Amino acid sequence: MKKYLKQSNSFLIHLYKFLRDYKSIFIYLPLVVYWIILFTLTTIPADKMPQLFANQDKVEHLLAYFVLAFLLAFTLSFQNKIKLLSSRAVLFTVIFVAAYGALDELHQMFIPGRECDFYDWLSDLIGGSLGALAALYILNKFPVKPEDPITEKSE
Repeated sequence: MKKYLKQSNSFLIHLYKFLRDYKSIFIYLPLVVYWIILFTLTTIPADKMPQLFANQDKVEHLLAYFVLAFLLAFTLSFQNKIKLLSSRAVLFTVIFVAAYGALDELHQMFIPGRECDFYDWLSDLIGGSLGALAALYILNKFPVKPEDPITEKSE
């Protein structure tokens, strides 16, 4: 069992080091691409979107902002220019997602067939909070902290 835990920790250390070394491609780029896609989808008129079930838009908002917050929390955690953002990534993720969700709802007032809806924003906030917490859970599984140096040890 101990051998498995050492192998598991070694894998996580190498994965963390890989993500840290290539964060522009594997951390920042997915967030930017996803955010552009999300913004593009919110500018499509509502009559062009298929309606499959009741309250579909609330589920869509929750899932979309879950992913956005998940990616944003990782981005804030891995960035190292502003220590406050990386040390409180979940808090700032929820704040940023709540603000963006509000702006997005205001933006949708100008899109044909869409409206500014408080409950859509609430779905954004809930999804964003859950996404940030999911990212926090995964980040806490790493055996190293972002500010810790990762050293290669042969055992």
